[in-house]
Amino acid sequence: EPIPGIENEYAIINQIAPAIPVQALNQMMQMLITDTNQVVAIFGPEKEELKMPTEEAIKKILKDVKAEKLTPYVDKVSDEPLMKEAPKGGKIISEQKDDVFGTTMLTLSNGVKVIIKKTDFKADEITMKGVSLGGSSLFPNSEIININGLDAVSAGGLGNFSAVDLEKVLAGKRASVSYGIGDKTETVNGYCSPKDFETMMQLTYLTFTAPRRDDEAFASYKNRNKAALLNQEMNPNVAFSDSITFALQMGHPRTIRMKADMIDNMDYNKILAMYQDRYKDASDFTFILVGNVDVESMKPLIAEYLGALPAIDRKESFKDNKIEYRKGVYKNEFVREQETAKASNFVCFIGTCKYDLKNSILQDMTCQIMDLVYTEKVREDEGGTYGVYVGGNLSKYPKEIAGIQIVFDTAPSKREKLMKIIFAEIEHISKEGLSQANLNKVKEFMLKKHAEDLKENSYWMGSIDEYLFTGMNPIKDYEQTVNSITAKDIQKFADDLFKQKNEVEVSMISPDK
Repeated sequence: EPIPGIENEYAIINQIAPAIPVQALNQMMQMLITDTNQVVAIFGPEKEELKMPTEEAIKKILKDVKAEKLTPYVDKVSDEPLMKEAPKGGKIISEQKDDVFGTTMLTLSNGVKVIIKKTDFKADEITMKGVSLGGSSLFPNSEIININGLDAVSAGGLGNFSAVDLEKVLAGKRASVSYGIGDKTETVNGYCSPKDFETMMQLTYLTFTAPRRDDEAFASYKNRNKAALLNQEMNPNVAFSDSITFALQMGHPRTIRMKADMIDNMDYNKILAMYQDRYKDASDFTFILVGNVDVESMKPLIAEYLGALPAIDRKESFKDNKIEYRKGVYKNEFVREQETAKASNFVCFIGTCKYDLKNSILQDMTCQIMDLVYTEKVREDEGGTYGVYVGGNLSKYPKEIAGIQIVFDTAPSKREKLMKIIFAEIEHISKEGLSQANLNKVKEFMLKKHAEDLKENSYWMGSIDEYLFTGMNPIKDYEQTVNSITAKDIQKFADDLFKQKNEVEVSMISPDK
């Protein structure tokens, strides 16, 4: 077909589109949808007791539907405002400039802190995150089913609006707010266009103060999750995932996976009470705003809405619930029949590691170099898999630990040989080191990616959040640290991790019948 180029396409469409009347589109649809060009495809499981509908039954359905008298859907949209009246706001009691990230920090009369980073990357974007320490770690292990149901609160909507009506009220506005209750923190996340900043502030206020109870929506939430979890049980990869979780954390009660029969044990009253407990005190919340923020014009709205959030001056942190990682060497191989023969393999190394910028970069580099090596040795030389995933995590709380995971699928007949290559290359990196060529590739990629990231609001948001949570600044000295790292540094990092001999290996093998 012709390729005139995007500018010409735009010009042509601007000429053609206004000249097409609605009648022409309606005629087109009548020509396309007729009784003579239909194909009906029916899908269902292979079960002896299941009877598929006959051709006559299908024809009758089509005929009956065509004969139905359809009336246009009438959408009842309330003209009620999101909030009938503004809350009694607070005050900004201090304002400080910070040179670390080039931010402004406002402290409000209720204890809320607001950190503002103005950028010019996107004219139509402001992102927001409010965060406080505590999270679900403060609830007992016995509440794990209700902890897993905390996302159900959003199904009820906010204030006077159901979740469906809330979408209608927000039509035409670019503003959204959601909450999240993790293990260590409770958060409020949002984004908006600068013109809809007040709407985002209103949604934030309602998220704290007016979660809406809706028993029908909760029942629907339970039914949807039950069906999804029942379907999940039929996927063999769930057994693989369960085995990995158990291998790593030895069945700690807070690591259980939700199953369909647990859904009925969710207690809506308790879930709402747990949610309200996490959001009844904003005094220890810090909000981060990044994007096209006009600080002076937005100060009154910040004071009015964030300054009005409830505060009871709790002093909280998260609780260490002793979710330990397995020590020593652990291996689990099991057979699970699937349609296609394959072996799914997971290898993980865990060890103590100081949490700082250099180690974070060293771990990232180690994973990328292993990825390059496995692509060459396992995928290209052996043709044994589409790819080997190598990923890592470095965490500070509750203990400073590092982990590197390796995951790949292969044919059962090739599994043993490929696993030997996986471990041999780990040994090679930690004892003999890596090639300078691979190190140069990784450095070039990381520096290029960092330069691109510095032009993204989300990267600044994540970096400020990281600094508040752990004290590590991921931006300052990043380039100098990357450039300073040598092949010997990576070899030592890998050796220090691998020699701790905390190894978990899980393989799910689905052999040929």
